[in-house]
Amino acid sequence: MRRSELVCITTGSKQLDTLLGGGIETGSITELFGEFRTGKSQICHTLAVTCQLPTSMGGGEGKCLYIDTEGTFRPVRLLAVAERYGLNGEEVLDNVAYARAYNADHQQQLLLTASALMAESRFALLIVDSCTALYRTDFNGRGELSARQGHLGKFLRTLLRLADEYGIAVVVTNQVMSSPDAAGAMFAGNDKKPIGGNIMAHASTTRLQLRKGRGNTRICKIYDSPCLPESEAQFAILASGIGDPEEEE
Repeated sequence: MRRSELVCITTGSKQLDTLLGGGIETGSITELFGEFRTGKSQICHTLAVTCQLPTSMGGGEGKCLYIDTEGTFRPVRLLAVAERYGLNGEEVLDNVAYARAYNADHQQQLLLTASALMAESRFALLIVDSCTALYRTDFNGRGELSARQGHLGKFLRTLLRLADEYGIAVVVTNQVMSSPDAAGAMFAGNDKKPIGGNIMAHASTTRLQLRKGRGNTRICKIYDSPCLPESEAQFAILASGIGDPEEEE
């Protein structure tokens, strides 16, 4: 099943694709993290459609499996992106297998379903939005930290195996928290760390940090990557999905 050539899936933004060396890479885990409203779910919604495009158009020619832990999935968003690419909206929705996860165990269980689906038909993308939210609610307090990290570690290892076995792109979103050592550095600006600690850091091949720009623009920074230089790009959140910011006159 292993495909020798790994393709990249377009994000819908040329600037963002260029930053990523072509788009979201298949066969690995890409983590998007940032505060509320920085575009994490919007990127996921756009990718759920672009992954279905032919490779000549920057797609992955496969279906999408969307695991939603916070109830942020909006089919109507997919229809707007589909229209932009000239795709049939109904077909696009049919090619997205959607699952809502209600707790951490359920989230892990859904990966078994995912594996069965992927063995049957061609998937290009697996989205988990958000990867860590349920862990924050299911395991609270320092006393449960090691149990939480162990459970999260198992989930991420399963994701890696799926990425590897089926050659799919895996995209996970993550929240940020203020780092405890940043109390004194309140004005240093970048004191927000992705949650999940080392376990999350080791599992994600590429880590992208998102933050707000002006208006509908957002900034994406390569936070950690084995091959991409640490640099950043701007993208815009449009009605038709993720795109490039309007050129200012």
